[in-house]
Amino acid sequence: MARFDEVKNLVMSLEGDFEKFYEKNNQAAGTRVRKGMQDLKTLAQNIRSEVQDTKNKAEKA
Repeated sequence: MARFDEVKNLVMSLEGDFEKFYEKNNQAAGTRVRKGMQDLKTLAQNIRSEVQDTKNKAEKA
């Protein structure tokens, strides 16, 4: 569940920048949103790999 908490925390940390970008057209906030979404993508890929490894180990046992 720690990994899920990481995802939630990352998404919630971007909330203010999303508001600034979409509601106030703050371009710097848009850059931060893009970076945060890239971090989210990387985190998601790492979690996918961990889940697949755990699944494969369970199948071999």
